[in-house]
Amino acid sequence: MLAVPGVRPLLLVGILARIPVIAIGVTLTLHVVTGMKLGFLQAGLVGAASTGGVALGAPITGRFVDRHGLRPVMAVTTVAQLAFWSSAAFLPYWPLVGGAFAAGVLALPVFNVIRQCLAAAVPAERRRAAFALDAMLVEVSYMVGPAVAVAATTTFGSDRTMALVGLGLVGSGTALLVLNPATRGGGEPETGGAVVPRRQWLTPALLALFGVTFAATFVLTATELNLVAVLKADAATRWTGLALAVWSLSSLVGGFAYGSLRRGLSPLVTIGCMAALTVPVGLVGPWPLLCLALVPSGMLCAPALSTTVDTLSGWVPAAARGEAMGLHSTALTLGLAAANPVTGFLIDHTGTGWAFAVTGLVSLIVVALAVPLWRRAPRPVQPEAVAATTG
Repeated sequence: MLAVPGVRPLLLVGILARIPVIAIGVTLTLHVVTGMKLGFLQAGLVGAASTGGVALGAPITGRFVDRHGLRPVMAVTTVAQLAFWSSAAFLPYWPLVGGAFAAGVLALPVFNVIRQCLAAAVPAERRRAAFALDAMLVEVSYMVGPAVAVAATTTFGSDRTMALVGLGLVGSGTALLVLNPATRGGGEPETGGAVVPRRQWLTPALLALFGVTFAATFVLTATELNLVAVLKADAATRWTGLALAVWSLSSLVGGFAYGSLRRGLSPLVTIGCMAALTVPVGLVGPWPLLCLALVPSGMLCAPALSTTVDTLSGWVPAAARGEAMGLHSTALTLGLAAANPVTGFLIDHTGTGWAFAVTGLVSLIVVALAVPLWRRAPRPVQPEAVAATTG
C-alpha cells in the first residue's frame, strides 16, 4: 500500500497532523481546571462547545472542499486556528466557550481530508487495506496526542501548552496546503463540474451507515471510560496508561489482520460483534483480567471504523465525497459526545458491570435497527448519470 503513488506522504502528514487535533480536548480541559482554577463542569462545557462546533462544521467544510478544492478550505481553517489558539490562553471563561465553539466549526478537516484523499489515490479494490492502515495510524495518534498534552501541561503550564497546540495545528494546516493532495481520482475534475444532488446519495442506507458509525464510537468511548473507572475502583489508577496501551495495541493487531484479508466485512458485522463482545466483560473480576477480556473487542476497533469509511467511499460519488466524509465525522463526534454523560451516569448509579452491558447493548440495538435499511444500499453513482442529471 505504501508503494502506491501519493499514499506514503499522505499518511505521514496524516499521522503527524492528527496529533495536535486529538490533543485539543485534553488541553482545553487542563487549561480550565489547572490554569483558570475552575471545576470540571466548566471544563466539560468548553469541551462540549468545541465538540459541538466540530460536529456542525465538518459537513460544511467538506462541502466547500467538494466545490472549491482543498487549498482555500485549509487556508481559512488554518487562519481560524491561529486566531483562536494564539489568544485562547488570555480569554475569560465565557469568551473561551464561544471561541472554542467557533474554532470547532472552523476546525482543520484533517480526518476527513486524509480519508477523502486516500479514496482518490487508491483504486476502489484496494481501499479496504488503505483505510485499515489509516485506522491503525489513527490509533497511534490517539496514543500520542493526549499523553503529549498532559506532559506539556505538567512541564510548561497550560498557557504554553495552548500555544504549542496552536503551533501544531498551524503546522498541520500548512503541511496539507503544501502537499495539496488530490481529492478526486484520475479522470475526475478536482473542483466544480457536475454537482450531485443530495437526494441521490444521502439515502436511508447511508443514514443507517452514519447510525452504526455513531454506535461504534459510542461503545468505544464508553469502554474507555468504564476501564478507567474500574482501575480507579481497584486502586490501580497508575496502571491506566498500560491498560489503555494494551487495548490500543489490540486494535493495531486487528487492523493489520483485517487489512490483510482478501475480502472485507460489513460494518454491521464488525461493529455488531464489537458491541456484543463488550456486553459481558463487566463480569470479569480484577482489572488485569478485564484488560485481557477487552482484547477481542479491541481487535475489532480499527476494522470497524475502517469499514464504515470504505463503505461510504463506495456508496457516494466523488463529487460529494467531502460532504459525506464530513457527515461521517459528525456521526463519530456525536457518538463520542453522547457516550460521556451516559456512561458517567451508569457508572455512578449502577456500577461498571452494568455500564459495560448497557452501552454495549445500546450499540447493538442501533446496529440491529440499521439492518432493514441496509438492504436498500445505493449503487455508486456513475459519472454519466450525474452529468445527465445536472446538465
